[in-house]
Amino acid sequence: MNALDVVILAAGKGTRMKSSLPKVLHAVGGRPMVEHVIRTAQALDARRVVVVLGHGIDQVAPRVEALGAVTVEQREQLGTGHAVQQALPALPDDHARTLILYGDVPLTRTLSLKRLADVAHGDALALLTTRLDNPQGYGRIVRDAGGNVLRIVEEKDADDATRAIREVNTGIMLVPNRFLHHALPRLKNDNKQGEYYLTDLIAMARDAGHAVIAVDCPADETQGVNDRLQLADVERVHQRRIAEQLMRAGVTLADPARIDVRGDFDCGNDTVIDINLVVEGTVRVGSNCRIGPNVVLKDCAIADNVEIRAFTHIDGAKIASDGHIGPFARLRPGTELAPGVHVGNFVEIKKADIGEGSKVNHLTYIGDAEIGRDVNVGAGTITCNYDGANKFITRMGDGVFIGSNSSLVAPVTIGAGATVGAGSVITGDVADGQLAVARGKQRNIDGWMRPAKKKKD
Repeated sequence: MNALDVVILAAGKGTRMKSSLPKVLHAVGGRPMVEHVIRTAQALDARRVVVVLGHGIDQVAPRVEALGAVTVEQREQLGTGHAVQQALPALPDDHARTLILYGDVPLTRTLSLKRLADVAHGDALALLTTRLDNPQGYGRIVRDAGGNVLRIVEEKDADDATRAIREVNTGIMLVPNRFLHHALPRLKNDNKQGEYYLTDLIAMARDAGHAVIAVDCPADETQGVNDRLQLADVERVHQRRIAEQLMRAGVTLADPARIDVRGDFDCGNDTVIDINLVVEGTVRVGSNCRIGPNVVLKDCAIADNVEIRAFTHIDGAKIASDGHIGPFARLRPGTELAPGVHVGNFVEIKKADIGEGSKVNHLTYIGDAEIGRDVNVGAGTITCNYDGANKFITRMGDGVFIGSNSSLVAPVTIGAGATVGAGSVITGDVADGQLAVARGKQRNIDGWMRPAKKKKD
């Protein structure tokens, strides 16, 4: 099969977005639209990906170049044909073929583009079309009596009969490189817009005796984004696709319409997900897990048989099997939980290793800590890890018991099997097996009168 180059048109300003952010950087599923298109191109094993930029080039270029794409600039917005002309120097005049995609059309499936490549052989051109109930604004596909594609007519240049055609051009086409080098310099702008239309290549190809093949695809794959309403529509289509993939993989979703994946989400079978899960970054969840409502998972790894209860926020943490987390827990970056750890309500953990079978169940802050196996941390405990300038580590050996409402002032080590009495402020190390009690002496005063409010005059 001939080599494949890809050109992505992403130079438009996107005025209707009403945003200082270039249109193609607006996110779908947590990623800029143009990144979705580049990833699709790379999935086709493209020889090179060339992105044509214009408005906001200083913002867009670093993002797309970091993904391995080559960028060229379209200084004037003179139409799609003119945009591809800017990419021509980056496309060898050889037997390769060039696939033309759009930075604001993020949902085209790789499978549809492979079908496009498979039907076009030799000097043939291939274009992706779709059928719309309301084709207003789209170029119409004009065929002859035998169904062969003759040309594409832009709506502003169409008569009433042509406007009645429901099959429309998506703009996505596959063109032999040699024909591009021959035809693009010959494009004319004698139309109502005064622009150089890429679609004129179809009539030029027909006149030159090249076959033109149309491949139909579902409309949701070619939906472009011009404003926030369309962006929201595309987002919902994207999320529905992800939900369907999860369910086909054996995941139960309480409501497929109430899950938002803004990154990469890999989830094992027989996991049950309640409503309003938000996934950000790269998240891996194992099998047989239970995820409660209104949970946020970000850049984390969760092993099998873990229960994440309602309103829990997990960011940058690793949770081993058989854990129970939440409700209302927050696990911050650097947290690693061994198998069978319990983290309860209103607990925050940051940069801490917690050993197998340990429990941190209530109203507690654990930061910069190393905690052994079978440790019980009582309600209201905090590790005082920060002196205003530096962070320090708290260490607890296996089998430690920390009484409620205790403060452990780091750096401090609580030895294996040691106990800290409730309400203690521990500032020094506790040896293995010791009981540490650090409280002010209690005094009970007889006859003490509580202050009373003064009567107003």
